[in-house]
Amino acid sequence: MNKIFWLPAKNNKDYIWRYEGNPLLRREEIEGYQHVCNSAFVFENGVYHAVFRMEDKGACPHLMTGTSKDGIHFKIGKNIDFRLKNGKKFEYYYASDPRYVKIGNAYYLVFCADKNGANPSIYIAETKDFNNFTVLPTGFLPYNRNGVLFPEKINGEYVMLSRPSDEGDTPFGDIYISFSKDLVYWGKHQLLIKRFDTKYNFWERIKIGPGPSPIKTKEGWLVIYHGVNGTCNGWVYSLSVALLDLKDPTKVLYKAKQYLLTPEEIYERVGFVNNVIFPTAAITDKDGHITIYYGSADTYVGVAFTTVDKLLEFVKKHN
Repeated sequence: MNKIFWLPAKNNKDYIWRYEGNPLLRREEIEGYQHVCNSAFVFENGVYHAVFRMEDKGACPHLMTGTSKDGIHFKIGKNIDFRLKNGKKFEYYYASDPRYVKIGNAYYLVFCADKNGANPSIYIAETKDFNNFTVLPTGFLPYNRNGVLFPEKINGEYVMLSRPSDEGDTPFGDIYISFSKDLVYWGKHQLLIKRFDTKYNFWERIKIGPGPSPIKTKEGWLVIYHGVNGTCNGWVYSLSVALLDLKDPTKVLYKAKQYLLTPEEIYERVGFVNNVIFPTAAITDKDGHITIYYGSADTYVGVAFTTVDKLLEFVKKHN
């Protein structure tokens, strides 16, 4: 099967629709681990390759490989043994929230890791076989999370989105953009997308962060991202979209002022962290179909479907 897993909407007016078989990988089915969420997915030569964020019963996040032929039923592989270029083991306390991207002939896994016990930052690992991962020297200082690479160089440079944060539980955060010639030394950091910028978009009042790798369209780069609102019952993570200029991604052409998807189903509203939709992967095809994989309630993996045209229509209508 060389077609991506994608299902059409029952209502043509919908901008996005959930997979009725959600959630994937129920935690009670995975021995030794209490939940799986916020994971990376790619589709290559008819096979889905995943890197799952899985937390053991000591509540420590691990990154583990997985494969599937249909994009729904995954076989869990091994705990990734990250290595440096000199062959030494990449030591860290925990790793979480990975994103996959293909640039040229290589795949890169961007993830958050804490090497020192209190200093989470962004790391990049290269893989050519989805089993062996070589960690590049990092160019990002702590504290930083939600690193997302563009799928190609722009004007001769690699481009990264990220969400610099504080030492604690990140009670703030905007999306920044950075550039690099070699994936190691990063610079020209600047604010790209600011949260709660209209003072009416309360759904993203607390913080925002990039989701999957941006999607290239004729009209610009589609950026799927999460936003967090604060309520009397705690935080609520939702999903929306922005559009960046194709040749100059520092320019925001459109940014939706309302969410596209918010926690409504039980597996999104109840879990280790209630009320969370956290997008981390978007699989696309030549016909403009998009399959979004997202973490739900920090406990499960959910799937939703949309199209390039639907997202472009939504972001323009609700700009």
